[in-house]
Order: sequence, then C-alpha cells, then structure tokens
Amino acid sequence: MTSPMGFLFNEEHEMVRKMVREFAAKEIAPKIKELDRKQQHDPAIIAKMAEQGLLGICIPVRYGGQGMDYISLGIVSEELEYVDTSARVVMSVHVGLNSLGVLQWGTEEQKQRFLVPQARGEKIACFCLTEPDAGTDVQAMRSTARREGDHYILNGEKVWISLADVADHFLVFAKTDPQAEPPYRGISAFMMTRDMPGVTTGSYHGKLGVRAGNTGWVKMDDVPVPVENRIGEEGEGFKIALSCLDNGRYTVAAGALGLIRASLDASVRYAQQRKTFGVPIAQHQLVKRMISLMVQRRDAGELLVYKAGWMKNQGLRNSRETTLAKWFCTDASFDSAADAVQIHGAYGYSDEYDVERFLRNSKGAVIYEGTRELQQLLQADYEFGYRRYRPLRCELPAYDPEEWTREA
Repeated sequence: MTSPMGFLFNEEHEMVRKMVREFAAKEIAPKIKELDRKQQHDPAIIAKMAEQGLLGICIPVRYGGQGMDYISLGIVSEELEYVDTSARVVMSVHVGLNSLGVLQWGTEEQKQRFLVPQARGEKIACFCLTEPDAGTDVQAMRSTARREGDHYILNGEKVWISLADVADHFLVFAKTDPQAEPPYRGISAFMMTRDMPGVTTGSYHGKLGVRAGNTGWVKMDDVPVPVENRIGEEGEGFKIALSCLDNGRYTVAAGALGLIRASLDASVRYAQQRKTFGVPIAQHQLVKRMISLMVQRRDAGELLVYKAGWMKNQGLRNSRETTLAKWFCTDASFDSAADAVQIHGAYGYSDEYDVERFLRNSKGAVIYEGTRELQQLLQADYEFGYRRYRPLRCELPAYDPEEWTREA
C-alpha cells in the first residue's frame, strides 16, 4: 500500500516497514492460526523479535537499542498487528509501557540495570497496574509498598497482565501512603523481578481474543524490593503510570491501524473472487460501501497515529493526540473487522478465514489501556478546558538521531 502520508516516512522508516512485514509473514503468519486455536503462547516468537532488534527499536543505542524514532515504533506495531494482535501486544507492553517508562523516569544506574537487557531482549518486561477492583479507577488500587529499611515490602494482586508468565521484570504500582489525599498522590512505582521471593504468576485461558498472547495475574506476598528499584520518587507513581500509558496507547493505536488494513485487504481479495448473482460481490453497492468506510478509517487513522508519533519525536506532550488516536483507531478496527466478517458471509464466521480472528482480537483494544468511554470523556474535558497539560518532573526525551545512535 502506498501511504497517503508517505511524506512523513523517510528511507529508514520504509526499511523498517519492509523488514517487519517480511518477518511477520515468515515467522508469525504460518503458525498463528494454530496457536490461536490452541490458545497457546509461543515464546519463540518473542525471541525472534529480539533477534530482529524489535524489542529495543526506539531505545538509544547506548542503552542496548536500535536508536530509531517513535514513528518506527508505530510502524513496527502496525505491521505486527497486520498479521496478529498478540505480537503487537509484546511491543505495547515490553517497549511502550515498560522500557520507555524506564527511559523517561529511571536513573542512569536503573537504565543500565534494567533498560539495557530489555532493549537487547535478554530480559522481558511487563506493566502491572490493573487490579481486581482497580481498572480505569487507578487510585482504587489496594496493593501496598511498606518501607522497611533499605527495602519496600510489596503486597497485592495485579490482573489482566500481558506477559505475566513470560516477564522477567515487572513495573509495579503500589501505594506507599494508603492515607494520601487525593489517593493518587500515595502511589509509587517499582521494578520487581521474577526471582524475588513472594512473586507468583499465572495465566488466563478462555479469552475472547488475543489467544496466542500470554495474559495472566501477578501476586505479591511480602515481596522485598530494594529501595534502589523504586522508579521516580515516592508518590510519583500515578504520573509515571499516565506517561507510560501515553506510550502504550500509541502502540495500540498503531496496531489497530494495522488491523484495519488487514481487514480491508482481506475483504478486497475476497470480494473480487466471490460471485453472487453472476458477478463478483465487489460490484454490489453495499459491499462497496463497507470497503469505502474501511478506506476512510485507514487513512484517517494513519493521520492521527503518525501525528502523535511526530509529536513524540519533537518531545511534545501528546496525551490528547494519543488518546484520540487510540479511541478512533480501536473503534475503527472493531468496525472494520465486523464489516470484513459481513463481507465474507458464512465463511467469515469460521476460523478458516482470518477475519474471524481479527474481529475477536479487535474488541480487547476498545477496553484495555483506557476504555473507549474514558477516551471520550478526556477529549471533552480537553475541549472544555477542564483538563490541561501539566508539566511532569521529566518528559519522554525528544528523538535526536545523532544522540540516539551514539555508542556508550
């Protein structure tokens, strides 16, 4: 496909797109249908993503990454989800929610200890925010972190955690001051590792979609986390979580763009081959309408996603733009996948065709990393002036090609 925003993509971007497209076609596409049927996660795919440098795509070279920009991160997410959502989820969680959070908020020592092995794919990382009674309402979390000398003692449970049974590093949010008012001021962030005593994890089965991805729970029973593993200052956890979500939502939006494209391409192929009433169904007006709506969603989504990526490259706050891209693209991917099933008719209802999996996978993104309803409220609040950008203690660094490709 020739991008309607091709002027945004330089030669390096096109190289990344070609590389990831070929990788996904070779390493993911041949096995994804069977993995989805078996609800089986294949860690070999993550290992191969690491070999390609994808797990550190937008991390500076001196921290073990590839030194590419945030638009490249969006392209990787888009191309992976074109084949299957589960591979894009790895980028969202490992890179967007965790590694970029360490890049933004971590000390130099923490970057060397955590970010370098993550960018190289030697350690896999996840993000632990959601709890049984705390989803969108983050400040309702019950997990606690009690300081005792040179350690914090963590207790609590996190749920719906992508890569729960795979991760080596866990970016965990817990309350260091349960009595704080407002409650979000009492939340702090920590890097917990799997080898710490008291850490247990488990997997969920029977999910509607993303069945080839690992999703589960993380339980903490008196886990001793060294003080030097605290990310940011005490009480900054809520700010850190929101900044990480900005990065995660960007990858979710970019991935949803890939799913829109996949639904469109599959529908065009099928509509040109399938005949009813003596002609290809591509000639029927209502099929054309569904195809044209997918085209509209694809092109509008691309504008929103890569505007957010461009803003990240400039070091500009992009919460509003990223939220809008995530809301639009995830809704649009769900609608496009539903239209793709409709175009395929009875065949679309069977896993013989990929569009059935696209529809199941698309629903999750409308919910996770901020529901559609939350995104709508945020957009209205920005417009009314009830919500404004507030400066963080630190911002995600702007992309500087010379600095990001500098060796340590």
